[in-house]
Amino acid sequence: MYAFEFDRPATLAEAIDALGTEEAQALGGGQTLIPSLKQRLAAPSKLVSLTGIAELKGVSMDGGTLTIGGATPHAVVAAEAAAHYPALAALAGHIGDPAVRNRGTIGGSLANNDPSACYPAAVLASGATVVTHTREIAADDFFQGMFTTALEEGEIITAVHFPVPEAAAYAKFEQPASRFALTGAFVAKGPAGVRVAITGASEEGVFRWAEAEAALTADFSPAALAPLTPPAGDMIEDIHGTAQYRAHLAKVMTQRAVAKAG
Repeated sequence: MYAFEFDRPATLAEAIDALGTEEAQALGGGQTLIPSLKQRLAAPSKLVSLTGIAELKGVSMDGGTLTIGGATPHAVVAAEAAAHYPALAALAGHIGDPAVRNRGTIGGSLANNDPSACYPAAVLASGATVVTHTREIAADDFFQGMFTTALEEGEIITAVHFPVPEAAAYAKFEQPASRFALTGAFVAKGPAGVRVAITGASEEGVFRWAEAEAALTADFSPAALAPLTPPAGDMIEDIHGTAQYRAHLAKVMTQRAVAKAG
């Protein structure tokens, strides 16, 4: 590690002010940033922890929309969203291990946008809205590639609004060491049709599988996906699997998610 300032503001206004410092960086649960600091892959002069800001935490339901504060840990989402959005709660309850679930936050996960993270699939498939201290960003506009989002420098995720679908489920094939998704699929069925988001497979990060969405909107069953497989051209290829393998997994995980949702 190396020397840096550490600030733990108690209010959002104080956090915004602290992040105005040159080379300051927001710190959520630290599940990605702290290892990056240890490996010298990141070197901010100041860390601004968001974990002490009460207004950024919590799970609430208003009408058909579930709102989760940006600094809410995964374990809290798993427990408190279960009655309102079971598929999202189940996803949160299987992120990492208990230590990760009690420290990691939904805002931190989305801001980092790891290509194998689980939350981006839920946000994109749900058609959720990411709220920051300056604006609201639709899920379709938020994710812009591997580790890249629409967030500007110093912009803080304050909440995420999830419209609760009629039916939804998440299925992932875990990388056993990290418990990230080797490939995962979140399926959400709503009045406007079905949305399918795939994580862990593409070099561009989370993406919507449009062909599957059209097929499932016409027939919400695993059989509707039988003739389909997403293109393998942009899929990740590494020691864990070939591009073709991940394309196949995307199909299989989507079928499993549909079966669970149905």
